[in-house]
Amino acid sequence: MTGLLVRLSARLAERPRLTDSLLAALVPVAASSLALAALTAWVGTGNAGSPPRVRVTEGRVLLPIAGSAETAAFFRITNEGGSSDRLVGVTSSGAPGGVHLSGHRMGSGATAYRIPLDSVGIGAGESLSMSPHGVDLTVAVPAGQWRAGDLVSFTLTFSRSGPVKLPAVVVRPGTVAF
Repeated sequence: MTGLLVRLSARLAERPRLTDSLLAALVPVAASSLALAALTAWVGTGNAGSPPRVRVTEGRVLLPIAGSAETAAFFRITNEGGSSDRLVGVTSSGAPGGVHLSGHRMGSGATAYRIPLDSVGIGAGESLSMSPHGVDLTVAVPAGQWRAGDLVSFTLTFSRSGPVKLPAVVVRPGTVAF
C-alpha cells in the first residue's frame, strides 16, 4: 500500500510541472504568432522592403537682404516609399559660397540660434517641410546677385535615393508663408 501511495504522490507532483511547462511554451508561441500576423499585414500593404521614393517640391530661396552674405532656402521633401532615407548633402551651382543644412532652435526669450546638421532623416510615408522655424538650408551668396523670380538650381543628395536636382524660385522675405 505504501508503494502505491508513493507512486500516486509522484504522479500528482508531476502534474504542476507539466502544466507549468505547457504554459511556459505557450507564451513564446503566442508572441511569435502575433509577430507573424503583424508582419503579414505589413507585407500585405505592399510596403515591405520597398525602397524609399523621395519627391522634392516647393523650392524657394529668400532674396538676400542688402549687406547680408547669407540667405535661406526651403523645400518640401516627401518619402512615399516603404523605407526611410536621409538628406545627406546639398549643393548649388548658383551659390558659389556653398549650401549647408541647418536646424533652428529657440533660446530664452525671443532669441533663436542655428545648429549645423550633417543629415536629416525622412521616414517611410513621412514629409519634411523646411521652414525658418525648423530645418532649412543656409545659402552663402553675395547680396545683389539674385532678383525676385530668378530660378536657382539645387541638388539634394539622399543616402539611398541619390541626387535630386531641381530649381528654387527666389522670393522676397515676407511674401511666403511657412
